[in-house]
Amino acid sequence: MNNPRDTPVLVTGGTGFVGSYLIKYLLAAGYTRIRATKRPQSNMALLGPHFATQIQWVEADLLDPFSLQDALQGIEQVYHCAGLISYKPKDKQQILDVNVQGAANLINEALEANIRKIVFTSDAAAIGYPSEHFLADEHTPWEWKKERSTYALSKHLAELEAWRGAAEGLNIAIVNPAIILGAGNWHSESLKIFSLAWHNAPICPPGKNGFVDVRDVAQFMIRLMESNISGERFILSAENMDILSLMKHIASHLGKKAPAKTAPNWLIQTSRVLDKLLPVSLSDKLIYHDSASLNYNNNKSRHSLDFSYRLLEDTLTETAQYYAEANRQNSNVNTFPV
Repeated sequence: MNNPRDTPVLVTGGTGFVGSYLIKYLLAAGYTRIRATKRPQSNMALLGPHFATQIQWVEADLLDPFSLQDALQGIEQVYHCAGLISYKPKDKQQILDVNVQGAANLINEALEANIRKIVFTSDAAAIGYPSEHFLADEHTPWEWKKERSTYALSKHLAELEAWRGAAEGLNIAIVNPAIILGAGNWHSESLKIFSLAWHNAPICPPGKNGFVDVRDVAQFMIRLMESNISGERFILSAENMDILSLMKHIASHLGKKAPAKTAPNWLIQTSRVLDKLLPVSLSDKLIYHDSASLNYNNNKSRHSLDFSYRLLEDTLTETAQYYAEANRQNSNVNTFPV
């Protein structure tokens, strides 16, 4: 009988935050035939030499269908983690090209290659905004709002490409992680909140959001791939928390002074002024997306695969410890052990 963990697997975006942890957990689970894509300029620091040398690397670009054809040769399962995260207005067209056209190219080539299953990484930003006092779930309809970023739009449109693939016969499932936390590249947008706390930011963005440990995201994706589930999407969020409470937790773990209050709405609308008051420049994701009250329902992910999330308090404690250690070592990157 064939060992299912001998299945040839491709991870797109293998050097990124989610992709690197996913590769580590695949290796830990006994997968022996792992291929991953990277760009010529990709930084391998999140994997390190121990893990990076245990898999096959191919250089591929989501906007180059021929390189995707090569990457998919002999592959049966695909974890799609590659994409562009940016909230800069100047990157608008590139975000749409990479995340939307890139997804379309991957879906097209996967159909041609008769891929058995794809686990497609989207974002909670592709989930509709909940009504007041309600939790957003997988069926909350998408709608355009002025505070939505181009990145959020790109993830919504990329999901439409994934569902097109499903309609054309692909076995596909989608994950929608909330804000992902964990030890990683401390310059990344989702981890800037730790820099804010480290530098004793006097105020923080208002609002509320869902948060999830990067290790939970990786482990859920593997269990989803190994299941018979197809044609479904799953919100991945351990807990909803307002940003001020989150900052207070982080500051406490770092031994820093917590912000006393959130920034008023009029100040949030003038991000250049806000940036002058804060020690770390914030992206639109933290200023605008997080200033909304976003509450996510994780029941589907918990019950469908009997999945238990790490406590957010534990994630914050561990991540703060690794952030402090990185600062002591004057390093921009460190990662949790797997």
